Amino acid sequence: MTTFKEIRGTAIQVVSSDPSNPELGQIWYNSSSGTLKGYKTVNAWSSGGNLNTARNSAGGAGTQTSALAFSGSPNGTATTAATESYNGSSWTSVNNMNTARRNIGSAKSGTQTAALGFAGYPIPGTGTSSESWNGTSWTATPSLNTGKQLTGSLGIATAALAFGGYAPGVTAATESWNGSSWTTVNNMNTSRGGLTGAGLQTAGLGFGGTSAPGPVTAATESYNGTSWTSVNSLNTARTYLAGCGTQTAALGFGGFIPPTATGATELWNGTSWTSNPTGLATARSSLGGTGTQTAALAIGSGSPGNATEEWNSIATQTITVS
Repeated sequence: MTTFKEIRGTAIQVVSSDPSNPELGQIWYNSSSGTLKGYKTVNAWSSGGNLNTARNSAGGAGTQTSALAFSGSPNGTATTAATESYNGSSWTSVNNMNTARRNIGSAKSGTQTAALGFAGYPIPGTGTSSESWNGTSWTATPSLNTGKQLTGSLGIATAALAFGGYAPGVTAATESWNGSSWTTVNNMNTSRGGLTGAGLQTAGLGFGGTSAPGPVTAATESYNGTSWTSVNSLNTARTYLAGCGTQTAALGFGGFIPPTATGATELWNGTSWTSNPTGLATARSSLGGTGTQTAALAIGSGSPGNATEEWNSIATQTITVS
């Protein structure tokens, strides 16, 4: 039988009180309490600042401490062009988009001063419009070739990807943005809408959604800049979820598993998904999301629809092993 010393290279330390500054993964025996203890990383959601305009189906871009939220629906049917910036604690209303819409796609790896919003469901409209943000205002850019909403999306303001969605039925169509125009590229393997994405235009990930003829899916696909490849599925199939991060370190959270919303949160390591023991504090679907696998934002949705949650995986805690 392998011992802890053979694995770790050191024996378990016996101490009368817990160390004041333990290392990640350290294990010790507290002789005073008669317990075996350890120090581990904790992944958790916590409350952030509330949006000024309550909404669902918003787009997002930037980081946890420098983010942008735009468009969406204040009541599930109407649309808004409202845009807000986040400084890590509170949201500030800034200039509106030119076209109000919900179910928008966004270049989530963009920044608070260089973002892209596209497709979605304007009233009236076909969902082809695209707009770029320069830190002050939105400018209309050339439209997508295929109008759709609830599309998967990823990338930066000058190199984005729109994939899947409803057009009006579920589609596998994919388009890439080069900063000046949209180009139709290779389809996904699984047609679906209500999916999300993470990563960059040449190294992306698409996951979740609703496939034809209608069940929610856990399917995950990776994109190499040319074609899609099916990889390991989510643990929890769902649609209308949010995602962020990179192709090798992504985060998927929230969504809808008929007939209810979920707060389930999963982490992708480049090969497989791992379910986090705890999810969002408020289960919600059709939410916005941005950030990284270690520092993300869940934006809006739920009731009253203005809540923000912050995800951190840098917190640590001492646990009692036995």
